Amino acid sequence: MNNESPLRVENLSMRYRRGLLRHGHQALDSVSLEVGRGQVFGLLGPNGAGKTTLIKVLLGLAVGWSGRAELFGEPANHRAARNRVGYLPESHRLPPYLTGRKTLELFGMMCGRDRRWLRERIPVWLEKVDMTRDADRKIREYSKGMQQRVGLAAALVHEPDLVFLDEPTDGVDPVGRAAIREVIAELRQRGTTVFLNSHLLLEVERMCDQIVILDKGRILKQGSLEQLTNDTGTVRVVLASEPPPDLRVRLAERELSVDGLGLEFLGEQPEVDLVVDQLRAAGCSIRSIEREKNDLEDVFIDLVQGSGVKQ
Repeated sequence: MNNESPLRVENLSMRYRRGLLRHGHQALDSVSLEVGRGQVFGLLGPNGAGKTTLIKVLLGLAVGWSGRAELFGEPANHRAARNRVGYLPESHRLPPYLTGRKTLELFGMMCGRDRRWLRERIPVWLEKVDMTRDADRKIREYSKGMQQRVGLAAALVHEPDLVFLDEPTDGVDPVGRAAIREVIAELRQRGTTVFLNSHLLLEVERMCDQIVILDKGRILKQGSLEQLTNDTGTVRVVLASEPPPDLRVRLAERELSVDGLGLEFLGEQPEVDLVVDQLRAAGCSIRSIEREKNDLEDVFIDLVQGSGVKQ
């Protein structure tokens, strides 16, 4: 593998035209992101945020977009790059007349692997997703969770360098979800890059190194879980003495709650620094500063329901 980033997007935009009057819908709006080798990258957003459109562009399944979309330094629709990619769609259609084992063989050969190589690797992947016992049953006999696990193995059987997983734990029981988490952790250790789209925020918290929150086609925020959650939440400042009346008025105008020796507000680090500077300039002695750390769900809801778009 070369040193090119597995996935890079710069100023990616796409607009759909719908109806007789061809009214436009901005599916993606100046999206830029980069995913490093061996990272587990989480994509979050409400329905209609543009997540599926972004994945389609990266898989070469969409037309009419502008900007740059690259896989391993090549255009996203480049065949050589595509052969290094695996994909588990949210709604997959596995051949109902094939067994799980034959399904993996079919998908592996479609991705350029020969039958001899696959016969050595298929049992390994069946075991990883806990489907060895049912490998020779037909797909039509599988539950939704079993189909999802075989679909995951089919996306990975050719051992790609980058894999897109769209809701991989959908319909899977807790034991199956744990097995899928183990597979993803192993992929990370091997240096495989995982692009994960999931509405299960706890799963994203557990598995992802980097997270992007997307809404209305734009990135609201991106970074590690620590970066996303540390810069949000209620900040409480405790003073040694009450602030002077004029400062209390200025703080109240900025929607800061002042109660005796304490004040509370929501803000990212630049806002915290500005408030601290104001307090010190007014001669206030600060006893403590604490931030109530939010979880990913809090951050997600605040951003999506907020009025502004943050980059």
